[in-house]
Amino acid sequence: MIKCAGWLLVFLGAAHTLLALTLEGAARHAGEWFSGALWHEDFSDMSPANSALWLSLESFGPPLIVVGLIVLWLDRRGITPPEFIAWTLGIWGVVDAVILITTPWPLALLANILLLVGIRRAARRGNPAPHADATRMP
Repeated sequence: MIKCAGWLLVFLGAAHTLLALTLEGAARHAGEWFSGALWHEDFSDMSPANSALWLSLESFGPPLIVVGLIVLWLDRRGITPPEFIAWTLGIWGVVDAVILITTPWPLALLANILLLVGIRRAARRGNPAPHADATRMP
């Protein structure tokens, strides 16, 4: 379950980023992104180039890929991911669903449920998430 959740998180992050760059056409603004044209823009009055940047590369898509890869990395090493990852992403997904119902929040919710169930099952098998004390450096 943890592995499925990790792959689903990677998929959601990659799909969001790639679809924003291609289908939504955000990549056509790349010239402006790298020219410095956005350096002095006001967030309250975004240009199309700035909006495209925040929809694609500066969205939560790339960090969601990283979170999914971390979950997979932990699982591959037999380390149960901490529950706060699933709870934090779950809260974010619920807020996202309330604000904009047309997002793929059901897939994010599925990933969170899989992750939480996998974490709970691992804890019952005696493989709990590592405690903060165990990761401290001397």
